[in-house]
Amino acid sequence: MDKVAVDQTEGIKSSPEDHSGAEKGHIEQVSLQNNLSAKIKNPLADLTEEQVLRDVEEFSQKHELLDILPELRKGALVARDPGNFESVPGLTETEVTALRDEVLHRWRQPSALYFTIILCSIGAAVQGWDQTGSNGANLSFPIAFGIPESGPNEIRDEWLVGLVNAGPYISSAFFSCWISDPFNRYFGRRGTIFVAAIFCVLSPIGSACTQNWPQLFGTRILLGVGMGLKASTIPIFCAENVPANIRGGLVMCWQLWTAFGIFLGYSANLAVMKVGDIAWRLQFGSAFIPAVPLLIGVYFCPESPRWYIKKGKYSNAYQSLAKLRNTPLQAARDLYYISAQIKIEQDIIGDSNYLTRFVELFTIPRVRRATLAASIVMLAQQMCGINIVSFYSSTIFSDAGATNEEALFASWGTGLVNFLFAFPAVWTIDTWGRRTLLLFTFPQMAWTLLAAGFCFYIPEKSQAHLGLIAFFVFLFEAFYSPGEGPVPFTYSAEVFPLSHREVGMAWAVAVCLGFAAVLSITFPRMLAAMTATGAFGFYAGLNITALVMIFLWVPETKQRTLEELDYIFAVPTRVHMHYQTFKVLPWWFKRYILRRDVALEPLYHFDRLRTDKTDAEVRKRSVVSANLKSETVTEPEPEVSSDRAS
Repeated sequence: MDKVAVDQTEGIKSSPEDHSGAEKGHIEQVSLQNNLSAKIKNPLADLTEEQVLRDVEEFSQKHELLDILPELRKGALVARDPGNFESVPGLTETEVTALRDEVLHRWRQPSALYFTIILCSIGAAVQGWDQTGSNGANLSFPIAFGIPESGPNEIRDEWLVGLVNAGPYISSAFFSCWISDPFNRYFGRRGTIFVAAIFCVLSPIGSACTQNWPQLFGTRILLGVGMGLKASTIPIFCAENVPANIRGGLVMCWQLWTAFGIFLGYSANLAVMKVGDIAWRLQFGSAFIPAVPLLIGVYFCPESPRWYIKKGKYSNAYQSLAKLRNTPLQAARDLYYISAQIKIEQDIIGDSNYLTRFVELFTIPRVRRATLAASIVMLAQQMCGINIVSFYSSTIFSDAGATNEEALFASWGTGLVNFLFAFPAVWTIDTWGRRTLLLFTFPQMAWTLLAAGFCFYIPEKSQAHLGLIAFFVFLFEAFYSPGEGPVPFTYSAEVFPLSHREVGMAWAVAVCLGFAAVLSITFPRMLAAMTATGAFGFYAGLNITALVMIFLWVPETKQRTLEELDYIFAVPTRVHMHYQTFKVLPWWFKRYILRRDVALEPLYHFDRLRTDKTDAEVRKRSVVSANLKSETVTEPEPEVSSDRAS
């Protein structure tokens, strides 16, 4: 019997003679629990070419993939050393071009991938429209249901209006987010989105037909079932289908099209504002419109390949990847590389039931760090104060002296700004990174909110009063949209390991929507008790608090595969905090305050993975190759002397 070696750092048992990468898990690796060296490792890098090919053979036999064995062999060798893919034998010119395009033309992707993203974007638009239907309706439904905010029971009615608005978020945070894990497990990503779309079609129609505030509250609770399932699943679905180098830019479409849905909701509010007493019914009910194409189109998308791998359906996973990648080689490469990483992850974390997985969000170090980071970015989305604008901008502008029509037009302006300024994040989220966008935008949001609050001190008779309030609210939206807008759902969908992705995303969305419910319930009363200046100042202070939390506890995730993030979140929190406090802060002060040309020592060290440096080398080689092809003069072959020939 072979002597079994136990790696004390990893806690994984393996035989010294066992060299299998994807299946047997014996790969020299850093700890996925406490990665003190902050090394980001390719699990295939330490294997020889012969070992990789032998493991591929075993992998293809075990999972009945012999029909794609040639692609798997080449794909595994490409994954072993991505920066030198051109040295892999047997690659065709088409395959080499496709691999180069991952660096040179990263937005060249198959139509199935873009269809999936577009459909998920429609799901995000549903989310945004659902939010803003209540914004316009807040001006009239309280009067229709006998709970006006300025009546004899003013305080009670303020709480009731807040409760009705908070209905979807209460339902999402305390119920539907948590059923997303079993729904995803048994019905897949597409099945869960389909169920969510049913609720999102029927609930707004029900809201439009209600006869009192308890009925309206009930339909809003049902709407929250769809919102929670959708918000917990669609970002994961996108993240698992999209290549790492453009994942941020495409997954952030959730926020881009949520912003578009908000804009459409404001537009619908304006379109029906003069139809009379039923205006608020149409404002609530119109939100069903974008849910219809989501309901119809979801099964035309490929299912998540990682979900298939999780279920052991490797052939189905390859078929999905073949639709989502430009060539069979890229599909085979990603299938094998994902499987190799997931195998290591399973060795560390194992399998467990739903309750155990929830507990492990806070007990397994690698998962706990992801939980902390995702919770912070989600909580920060509510701390920044965006939803006091999304939910109550009409009320805020009305309190500032605007007529109902002016308030709706001003709210429409916030929706337009929110949508337009989300576009820059499509290009910057994978270049600047998630963390950089957050650290840049939070200080800007703080001072713009504070400025908007102080503008309420300008006398209402002055034309500058309403104009400046609207200007600073618009400016706040402009800074929010490319930063804290797209990052939370993109970030939370990617940071958890596959084993805990559903329950982790459920927790993150529950944190976000739970605090959205708190904000929705409390803001009418806060506005009355603290005035708009006090409320805006309060949220400006929370922006600074969120900035500090992000600086200390949120790692960068740009351009890493979902499995490579296991190494990022294996770095202990204290190591990350120490680096940010004693390396980044002094560097930033010297670089931007003292204007010195100083270098920053990186925290993470990449071991044979694609990085900006390797991408630059690919670009350079591509230029050289193109120049060689363009040469029309061939060099004469050197003569061989007769002595040498003999």
